[in-house]
Amino acid sequence: MVRNILAGLALGAALAAGAETGVTESQILLGQSAVFTGPAADLGTEMRNGALAYFNHVNAQGGVNGRKIVLKSVDDRYEPENAKLATKQLIEDDKVFALFGYVGTPTFNAAAPLIKESRVPLVAAFTGAESLRDPVIRYVFNVRASYFDETEQIVQHLTSMGVDKIAVFYQNDAYGKAGLEGVTRALKKRNMEVAGTATVERNTVDVNKAVAEMAKVKPQAVVMISAYKSCAAFIKQMKKGGMAPSFWNVSFVGSKALAKELGPEGRGVQISQVMPFPWDESIPVVREYTRLLKASSPTSEPNFSSLEGFVSAKVMVEGLKRAGRNLTRESLIRALETMDPYDVGGFKIVYTNQDHRGSRYVDLTIISKDQKFVR
Repeated sequence: MVRNILAGLALGAALAAGAETGVTESQILLGQSAVFTGPAADLGTEMRNGALAYFNHVNAQGGVNGRKIVLKSVDDRYEPENAKLATKQLIEDDKVFALFGYVGTPTFNAAAPLIKESRVPLVAAFTGAESLRDPVIRYVFNVRASYFDETEQIVQHLTSMGVDKIAVFYQNDAYGKAGLEGVTRALKKRNMEVAGTATVERNTVDVNKAVAEMAKVKPQAVVMISAYKSCAAFIKQMKKGGMAPSFWNVSFVGSKALAKELGPEGRGVQISQVMPFPWDESIPVVREYTRLLKASSPTSEPNFSSLEGFVSAKVMVEGLKRAGRNLTRESLIRALETMDPYDVGGFKIVYTNQDHRGSRYVDLTIISKDQKFVR
């Protein structure tokens, strides 16, 4: 009788511990919809590489409260409908505990209704769109600064140097329009207007029409809101046409991939960043990232995108730790909302129940010779 009672108690405890969807005695299942093929593939690949470097390290140490983290990634090819289907699969079929590391504004926007309806937390989407920030979505926790933060910094820098003819080249979707709105707001604050605009379609590099539009404007500077291949194509075509404004990108472009696409023509191109400098090992989190990235993926080189994945993974793990052994989605949300602040290692994240922005950190960088970056 005593043995049966003890067995029943043990079974009840095990069931209770693994009662939440995606949580068992031995693992926590996270789901990711991101781009791993096509012209924006480096964005998702590097984000995942950085995250796995930290998740693998945590798992090697025994996991979080005895549970190892498993990341299931689905390729949405940076297309909204694919992201919607992938999210449905992850939540309903794969039954993940939480979502992590989504890439892109249009893809997140397509998945957002499912996330809200299912009440599955999403940590660290690789996008700076306001649609994830204002109003606060209870189930979405951002790690990076917003596009409004980035474009404000870019415009502040340009106008302080007397540049007043600023145009925008943007991807014709929610991402591009979010960046355009950021530039417009920053200029309006200074009683200025966007000098001109030109667009490119998502997942294409057909920039001829955009270059022709910019030729009419003759801007002093162009702020670009697109992915690395289309931005590189635009810059090359502009230079080929004899136009030489200063070129500015927001962080989503994929800095290392952009520098590689541009080659020698990348020198002087400027990019706002929302992560610490990945080569500055005086910063504790960068030092840790460099060491663990080399251990996890020996052929990978440090870059801003994989550092963002690494920092994001640290935030997720900290939330899981604070949520405790009796892990539920609600306990994760409550735990994340106590990060006020959480020091990742020289980079701080702040959440409250009224604000899930995470960070407002923005830095400015420039591509120098040999595809290197300087601040």
